[in-house]
Formats: sequence, structure tokens, C-alpha cells
Amino acid sequence: MKTRSMAAVIVVSTIACQPDAEPLDRPGVQQRDSAGIRIVENRRPPDASRLGWRIDPEPVVSIGVLEGDEAHLLFQASDAIRLADGRIVIANRGSAELRIFDSNGIHLATRGGLGEGPGEFADLWRVERWPGDSIVAWYAPGRGAGMSVFDADGNYGRTFRLEDVGVLFSPSFATTDGSILATRIPEGGDTAVFQLRDGEGRVRSSFGTHPGSEPYGMTVDGRRQLSWKTFGRSPVWATWGHLVAIGHTGRYEIKGFRADGSLERIVRRNLVPRTPTPADIEANILARMGGTRGMSDAEAARARAEWLSRYRDVPVAEHLPAFESIMTDAVAHLWVEEYESPTDDGEDNVYNVTVQVSDGKDADGNAETTPSVDTTLAVVVTVTDVSAAATQTEALNTDDGTVEFTLTGDATGDDDTVVTLTVTTTGAANAPRGTSVT
Repeated sequence: MKTRSMAAVIVVSTIACQPDAEPLDRPGVQQRDSAGIRIVENRRPPDASRLGWRIDPEPVVSIGVLEGDEAHLLFQASDAIRLADGRIVIANRGSAELRIFDSNGIHLATRGGLGEGPGEFADLWRVERWPGDSIVAWYAPGRGAGMSVFDADGNYGRTFRLEDVGVLFSPSFATTDGSILATRIPEGGDTAVFQLRDGEGRVRSSFGTHPGSEPYGMTVDGRRQLSWKTFGRSPVWATWGHLVAIGHTGRYEIKGFRADGSLERIVRRNLVPRTPTPADIEANILARMGGTRGMSDAEAARARAEWLSRYRDVPVAEHLPAFESIMTDAVAHLWVEEYESPTDDGEDNVYNVTVQVSDGKDADGNAETTPSVDTTLAVVVTVTDVSAAATQTEALNTDDGTVEFTLTGDATGDDDTVVTLTVTTTGAANAPRGTSVT
């Protein structure tokens, strides 16, 4: 299962144009106004219309070394931005420093440092662009709401804090007009509150309370422990041009709010909800466990069994998440990361099919459970709701009675239409068994 980190390589698809753009006539997109709110409904794109965009495997510039110049030794680098002139600013959390590099990765300057003095950080977390090509950086959530502004060369200018409103809000994003999107997500709570703060930290407007994560209290070894519903929703938010985008992964609907807190648009995409399978649930639980490096096979098996037993009573969402996460780009496009089932091994919507069959007899005509080397069977697999070839015939591996092959295609109707697998054989007395699709 993928993490939500936007620093990772992800495959995304755009579902809406820029918020400032005029409505466009596009196949599969319906736009309408309701009480002054633009509603954008996205249907499944036509076959072969998906853009083949991928992140280039070769970096334009690489910063960071295992050995060498101190400025290039990064530790807990938590954020980075590119300025208008191509310079790159990295928030190196391990040293609480802002390290500035040119467009070729050559170190230019280091600012900040661990401390409580002007321009220093108790726990550096994020860095973002600020009006006038300045830089704003702030502490990690829970470490206060101190924010420092630096000029285009990284020279310290001033510090401000989010106004105290009786409960703790944390900065999340800086907007293009010099405001701060602040969030409050109480630990163990199931809601998220969003506010817009001005350049002095004062409340400018509120976007209200929205659904948050779905916590679940459990007892482990006699102690209460906070967990979350398996496949439960997660809140998502981002600045989006002049708007603020807010939603949650339990529903394919993202709302765009104006700076005054009013709702301007709603973006939706129609899809068929997918019900988690037992294999999905097990894969999700094991993904929380982490790796088993250093364990023997027996130890790893015991660890997995114990972990599955520990989380077997955690509630499971009715459907898999509608999507994984959102992000926006410099020209105000909204991007949505697709959710991949944890049992999709390659996370690429390629279906790997394994089939085992038996004709019930060996070469001498006696009953057996797997075909012998003299047995000849043709396995025909028919997959519906897929744009690829509907039927594929493969020869059976007579050593173990299995056949493995791959069918690639996009589900028709909707991206999340369930793919139906039908297996038939020629010359088999018994029905196919052990069929699996991932």
C-alpha cells in the first residue's frame, strides 16, 4: 500500500481545470451552477484518452550525499521548494536549517539553525514561497505555531505566530497572497477544522468543520491504544490557486472555498465503490506492521499472525477509499492520486491471473488431483469489463497443473468496475480451482 507522502513518485490524473478558467466543453465532464456554486461532474475518461505522463526517472538535479561537503549531508529533510529564479531551498529538519542551492545543486547559503532566537527553529518542518519571492518557514505540528519570514537571499526578516483562539491550530500551507491555511485535527478526533490566517497570524476567515479520520480505541496487552478504521477516510486539503481545496478520501468530492470562506465550486468524479475483500483487509493490516527484516521465516510468520490477530476486531470501512491524496501545481491544476487496492501487487491495474485445473486422471487413466506430464489441456480465460482482448488461451504447465499469464487493460464503464474472470478448459473433467486475480 502506498503512503500519502507527496515526495514519493506517484501516478496522478487531473480531474479539473484551473479554478480561474472558464468552463470548457469536454467529453465526460458536466458543469452546472447551483446557487452560485459551480459543480463539476467527471465521468470515466474514454478509452486510450489517459495521458501517459510519468515522472522522469533521471533527475534534473540531485542534492544530498552520503559522504562529502557538510552542506550536502542532509538529515531528515522534511520539505523543499523551488524559487522563481530556479534556486532550491531545503528544510533540513535534522539541523533545523534552511539550505539554499542554485539550479544546478551548488550550495549557496545556510540559514536558521536550532534554537529560539531570531531566525532559528525549535523544530523546523515546512518551507514555502511567500509574496515577493520571500520564504516562510515554520515549526512541526505540536511545537508551537512560530513562523519566520526570510527575504529572497535567505536573510531573516521577522517572526509571527498564529493568533491564540483557545485551541491549537497548526500552519499547513502558504497562499499566493500571503495568508496561511491553518488546521486543527484533534488527536483521537474525527473532525478537521480549517481557518485562513493573515500575514500576522490573525483569523481571516473560517472554512468550517469537516470529516476527519475515523479513530478506534483498542486494548493491546492491557493498555488502551489509538488506532484507525481499516480503509477509513482521511481528510485532504491544499491551496488551489485563489481557492482552498478540502475533502476526504471516503468520497470522490473536493470542495473549493474562496478566501472569505464561501464555497465556490465542487469537483466530483463518478465511480463504483469497491468493497474490501478479505485479502485486501489482510494486506492493509500487514502493511501497518512494517517489515520483517532480520527475522527468520518462522519468526516472520509468527509476527504476521500476531499482528493479524491484534487488528482483527478493528472496524473495516464499507468501501475502499475513493482516492489516495490531492496536490496542486504552480499553475493551479488540482491533481488527485488514484487509490490502488493493496492486493494490486504492482499498483498498476495489471491483472496477474493464476489458474490451476485438473482433468482428474493420470497418463494411465487413473484418478489424480493434478495433471501429469502427458496431460494436454487448453485453459481459456475470459475477462469482461476490460478494454483488452476479452479472451486469452494458454497451455497448461503440466509439471504442477498451473498456468500464469497477464492481461492488461482498463476496466470499461468506470475505472473501478469489478473485473469478472471466467475460466473454462478443454478436456478437463474437474472445474478449475485455485483461481486468483490480483
